[in-house]
Amino acid sequence: MHIASSEPGESARPQRWYSHLYFQVLVAIALGVLIGHFRPDAGEALKPLGDAFIKLVKMVIAPVIFLTITTGIAAMRDLKSVGRVAAKAFAYFLFFSSLALVVGLIVANVVRPGHGLNIDPATLDASKVALYSEKAHETSLTGFLMAMIPETFLSSMTEGNILQVLVVAILFGVSLAMLGDRGAPALSLLETISLVFFKLVSIVMKAAPIGAFGAMAFTIGKYGVESLANLAGLVATFYLTSALFVFVVLGTVARLCGFSIFALVAYLKTELLLVLGTSSSESALPLLMEKLERAGCPRPVVGLVVPTGYSFNLDGTNIYMTLAALFIAQACNVHLSLGEELLLLGVAMLSSKGAAGVTGAGFITLAATLSIVPSVPVAGMALILGVDRFMSECRSLTNFIGNAVATVVVSRWERSIDMERFRAVIANRGDGHAQAAPPVVGAG
Repeated sequence: MHIASSEPGESARPQRWYSHLYFQVLVAIALGVLIGHFRPDAGEALKPLGDAFIKLVKMVIAPVIFLTITTGIAAMRDLKSVGRVAAKAFAYFLFFSSLALVVGLIVANVVRPGHGLNIDPATLDASKVALYSEKAHETSLTGFLMAMIPETFLSSMTEGNILQVLVVAILFGVSLAMLGDRGAPALSLLETISLVFFKLVSIVMKAAPIGAFGAMAFTIGKYGVESLANLAGLVATFYLTSALFVFVVLGTVARLCGFSIFALVAYLKTELLLVLGTSSSESALPLLMEKLERAGCPRPVVGLVVPTGYSFNLDGTNIYMTLAALFIAQACNVHLSLGEELLLLGVAMLSSKGAAGVTGAGFITLAATLSIVPSVPVAGMALILGVDRFMSECRSLTNFIGNAVATVVVSRWERSIDMERFRAVIANRGDGHAQAAPPVVGAG
């Protein structure tokens, strides 16, 4: 089954420019910046608006993922295809996540954003990052694997853990597929329910401008644009490195697969603005799944790659980890040998996977990495705590685009996507108002 539901506010007749969701979100972000800058107290007080919107989105994420994966797998019937898609997705995740870490390491050595700050680690307030360090120590491979298994079937839907939803959905979908024709009534019911939930998503997204306004007003009001001044070099380096990774590295991958990264970004501009405004890639997860499927990516691939990528394919977070770690070392005048940098890289590769699905994973995995590499003081994280919120927006945007590209690439590897149609949709329907498309054949 192909989801062809409309983007919020879509109708049969052409929309006026001011009624497009992306325009409304853009205006809301601008207003939030102005309120936060000129009336900081009022900006901080608007935090509940952003929090409420993100809670609304998280309310539908678990059922949307469960229904998409379950119906996708059940419709495939060929269970070997499920394993093949998963294997290709993880191979992609491992390579490009590691590449992102390497890119961050190289840029940090070339640009040296922390050079000249001459910070004495003894003067830093380690208590500010104590909570993150504590969470980092609690994160282990065994704990991570155990956390993937929910206490009950229903608790996976209520605890907000994407990995738990993935496990339950895959098992349920495989069970339904093994029933064959006897499972057809249940599959039909789940497909109908999925339509209801995607319609619910479109209703929730009408509140996106309000959520973006509140979140941005709070960020600027609490942290202030002036807080960027002291660490402008680090923030600028991170944004430029992320842009380099997206448009050069992922752009090359996109070109090899037969589409333009610029066209894809334009197609997803509404979702990207939503991620920017809320500083959370989860806020646009349901819309990303819907729009990729609408563009021609098969439902089984979308259902497996996107949610899994949100935990294992964090390109922006990985760039941030190595770049921030070396920034701290440079700022504290800690010289790292090549061997120590390679150790840092290796630890980051492991810790970035161990904290998959953990809230605030970027800062927590950085703490976990530094705690194992004694040369770099963990207390140095206090240096970047003030601008982490601004960098989290870039992390989220890069992660989001990375997972969109990964889904298209795996779909192409599976030879289950019509690339001519995909290019037409992302190029000609960049406003997100593609017409209903015919059903897409499942992967395999």
